[in-house]
Amino acid sequence: MHFFQTLFEWYMANLNYFSIALLMAIESTFLPLPSEVVIPFAAYKAGQGDLNVFIVVLMGTMGALTGSLINYTLAYYLGRPIVYKFAGSKLGKMFLLSEEKVKHAEEYFIRNGKTSTFIGRLVPGIRHLISIPAGLAKMNLRDFMLFTFIGAGMWNVILAIIGYYLYAVREQIFPYVGHILFAVGLIFVVYLIIKARKNGKKA
Repeated sequence: MHFFQTLFEWYMANLNYFSIALLMAIESTFLPLPSEVVIPFAAYKAGQGDLNVFIVVLMGTMGALTGSLINYTLAYYLGRPIVYKFAGSKLGKMFLLSEEKVKHAEEYFIRNGKTSTFIGRLVPGIRHLISIPAGLAKMNLRDFMLFTFIGAGMWNVILAIIGYYLYAVREQIFPYVGHILFAVGLIFVVYLIIKARKNGKKA
């Protein structure tokens, strides 16, 4: 528990507007970093008075848009064959990618059209991949940025409310709620990485 407490304190101490945007940019690419370990804790820190919760949401959303644009641009210029080849490679599996996941995201995009870049930001398993089929389909950049910004913003608002609320009721629930949430999030990330490596070895 002391290890997680120390790690949590370090993480919270280094959680600022720049790191929020950077982490959310990473989260919106194909790297295994869930937004649930970023925005709620930034909002928790905002509850302490160290950050502004509205700027937290804004910076998180700008970061998410940046990461999504990276996926969009790569898919736009590399094309379907290279994207699918990378997704099926050992390196792609280390990042928890697979041809099936990309195909699922592409089918979701085809069914829902350009609004899927908005709705998809709220759907687990689709959220960080929906920008890939948007790039493959060469979706209008302005529409992509608009729908992505709104969708990511809504998701970040939800996460921020959770983090802000947990700070408000921390004493009633449990004094170490933040430490436990961070530990659970960290364990989840480690689990995803181990699972990806196992899949890579099987491949």
